[in-house]
Amino acid sequence: MAESPPFPFADLRLSRRLERTEAQANLEFVEARAQAFPGDSARWIEVAGAHAMFDGVDSPLTQTFGLGLEAPATSRDMDRMEAFFGDLGAPAFHEVSPLADPSALALLNQRGYEPFEFTSLLFRPLGSGSTVAGQLSDRVQVRQVGVEEVDLWARISARGWSESPELADFLLSLGQVGARRPGALSFLAEVDGTPIAAGGLTIHEGVACLGGASTVPEGRRQGAQLALLDARLRCAALRGCDLAMMGALPGSASQRNAERQGFRIAYTRIKWRLRPRV
Repeated sequence: MAESPPFPFADLRLSRRLERTEAQANLEFVEARAQAFPGDSARWIEVAGAHAMFDGVDSPLTQTFGLGLEAPATSRDMDRMEAFFGDLGAPAFHEVSPLADPSALALLNQRGYEPFEFTSLLFRPLGSGSTVAGQLSDRVQVRQVGVEEVDLWARISARGWSESPELADFLLSLGQVGARRPGALSFLAEVDGTPIAAGGLTIHEGVACLGGASTVPEGRRQGAQLALLDARLRCAALRGCDLAMMGALPGSASQRNAERQGFRIAYTRIKWRLRPRV
């Protein structure tokens, strides 16, 4: 792997950049959903620098990002966000950076929230020589797809999660909407012209957010994800990005694989929900 620029310090400034990038990717998704399915009530609002978004009651995108990160949140701010979700019949979830203003945690506790999920945000600096560690397979070719191949990309992406057949329709819809976002960059990995893996990329303010990576069962262990990562990092660097980011479950194989490719944990985010009433 070519030498990369030095890592920036994982401080408030970095957290704001990472959180804004992920929030931007998700609010673009919500807007794409609203355009494609006007009856689904998809929408978002901004409150005190935080973004509250609704993509459906059961969607993982239905939550807030950036609470207390741009400005301290107040009880009135929380009232507005809880009313936003409540009016749409959805629970209020808040995913909060540990760099957020301490008042956010105090408010969450006072209002009866509890932590229930963790996500580690990983990042690495990018430069003109950014690439991956490991030997790329000559058999795997990666290409960026256009809007005319969105459905193909979505099918490959969804098939990569075939171990969860109960989520098949949801994942297909997720891919079809996500790939139609204005800022979405979608990639396919192919062997002999046959697509076997998919990956996505969103760019915001010089940060490249990597997501949507999956490989169909019969295409695994051929180096498709390594090739997709390499292509996306190169694309991001060419577009002027100085950072790449991704999220992973703490201690997961995804985290391990990311660290092998030069990523480092910036911090671990906590997701909060209201405690059940007894």
